[in-house]
Amino acid sequence: MAVNDTVYGVFVLQDQIRADSNSLVQYLNNKQYKIVMLTGDKANVAEVMANEIGIEKVFSEVMPSDKLKTVQSIQESGEVVCMIGDGINDAPALAQADVGIAMGTGADIAMESGDIILIRGDLSKVKKAISLSNKTFRKIRQNLFWASIYNLIAIPMAIFGVLHPILAEAIMAFSSINVVWNSTRLRHETL
Repeated sequence: MAVNDTVYGVFVLQDQIRADSNSLVQYLNNKQYKIVMLTGDKANVAEVMANEIGIEKVFSEVMPSDKLKTVQSIQESGEVVCMIGDGINDAPALAQADVGIAMGTGADIAMESGDIILIRGDLSKVKKAISLSNKTFRKIRQNLFWASIYNLIAIPMAIFGVLHPILAEAIMAFSSINVVWNSTRLRHETL
């Protein structure tokens, strides 16, 4: 701020790194996820921020349409893409990503584009979402195992008369109950 060529004050504006960014990036790096930063910021600003939180690959000065193209390109290379974003510029890429995580503190269109919305914008919830996803896939595999065991053992035994059809039906009911019970064990998991 200046009056008649005399400086009376200076305003310094700086991008702030979210406090929870460091721990999330460290967690993802430890889990050996590939992390990429897509930002509209200038290269020098983006590099400083990325280095500060431990992100090695940075795409800076990226337009919204280029974010979308980058996500598509990564997917075409065979990678599964999870994108975290909060702005209008992120909406197309969030919608394209295999999993789009929108910050609840961001733009409405970004939230509409996300598969997961972090209501308070708490990045630590991403860790919990990954954990819940892994537990869900484990349950799916367990349930497929139980269903397969029934199909591989009880059905042929019933067909060949080794097992009475009513007993085979009871085993099938038990198998179904077991699958449902196993699935309900996830109901107390929350983000």
